[in-house]
Amino acid sequence: MTQPEPGVHALAVRVYYEDTDFSGFVYHASYLRFMERGRTELLRGLAGDQSDLHRDAAGLHFVVRRMVIDYAKPARMDDLLDVRTWTATMKGASMHLAQEVRRGGEVLVKAEVVVACVRDGRAIRLPDSLRRVLAPERGDREPGSGT
Repeated sequence: MTQPEPGVHALAVRVYYEDTDFSGFVYHASYLRFMERGRTELLRGLAGDQSDLHRDAAGLHFVVRRMVIDYAKPARMDDLLDVRTWTATMKGASMHLAQEVRRGGEVLVKAEVVVACVRDGRAIRLPDSLRRVLAPERGDREPGSGT
């Protein structure tokens, strides 16, 4: 696993038998779990536990509103994957996260994820305290573009 760029969170994930389909390749929905872990660890590292955020910010939590995934190449059982996550842009009540799942330096999966900040089932503006820690460091860019 190579060192990520500033503003990018990296999470190592080993592929287990339970993550694969009958062909031995990673089942497409398993990548959703891997990327959820990456987003959770990004938030944990920058803003603390989501359960603490929920409690301290009077019920604030995050929901995935939209996800676009591009599956380029398959991963296999026992592969060590690198899930990279970063904030691409922020808007009023949402943040757009970019994610890549890599094996070595090779990008296997790219995703764009829109996460909404909600309270009591309604979208709310991201608190300034979260905006400061989650602000994009890499600028607006496509996942895996390297620019």
